[in-house]
Amino acid sequence: MRGVNDGLTELPDILVEPLIRAALLEDLGIAGDVTTDAVVAPGIEVEAIFRARVDGVVAGLSAARLAFTLLDPSVRFVSVLRDGARVVTGSEIARVAGRATTVLGGERVALNILSHLSGIATATNGIVRAVSHTKARVCCTRKTLPGLRSLQKYAVRAGGGANHRLRLDDAILIKDNHLALAGGVRPALERARARAGHLVKIELEVDTLSQLAEAIAAGGADAYLLDNMSPALLREAVGMIGGRAIAEASGGITPQTAPAIAEAGVDVLSLGWLTHTVRALDIGLDIG
Repeated sequence: MRGVNDGLTELPDILVEPLIRAALLEDLGIAGDVTTDAVVAPGIEVEAIFRARVDGVVAGLSAARLAFTLLDPSVRFVSVLRDGARVVTGSEIARVAGRATTVLGGERVALNILSHLSGIATATNGIVRAVSHTKARVCCTRKTLPGLRSLQKYAVRAGGGANHRLRLDDAILIKDNHLALAGGVRPALERARARAGHLVKIELEVDTLSQLAEAIAAGGADAYLLDNMSPALLREAVGMIGGRAIAEASGGITPQTAPAIAEAGVDVLSLGWLTHTVRALDIGLDIG
């Protein structure tokens, strides 16, 4: 089955392992899985299948694998699909086989992360498809859950989207509070240009066309974050920028409003809800 991002590169285990290890420690506590220890006879081997219960896009298979292999390296985890693959209800996603204590001990962590990341990938792909007739790229933001940023941004890529800044040190993004403290658009841009290295991009958030005009007159930025503008205003802003910088639309973008916003000619749509409030994809793990 062809994926929505066949060029996707998985995150290396060294980045993901600490996150999954922490989740397992949180779930197992100091006594382990007392239910399985009490009910299931020692040494029983099982095979379980991950299946999609709704249509969507898969992401997070390596993280799900680690939820079992960190407990027992002898566990056999086989991905039937790759991250970025589209699934329909009933699709087999992966199989895990090994001791019942290991499979049941890692089940919840594996499902939590796989369902969450697949939900992000699915939502992202919905927006990507909605604006596919335009040049606009769909991006996430830094509005991620603490500790999960690398995985959540990876899931956006699995859904066919792209990433905005990963961290505060990636680029200079001047927002409204910076403008208030710097004394306005011009001094903020001048200070940013004086500080930025030759590889550091500068983006400026603007709420009005007058702010945009002031920024252009002050020498401009590499990108403009056009915040909460209507499609009509966005079209004017794109005309003012004239291709000299990246035009990014942000604020209140939904699957319903995304097409009209993208049609205004912007280069990027950035959506915080892709990572902070997205609905998990319903995935089950069934033995036998």
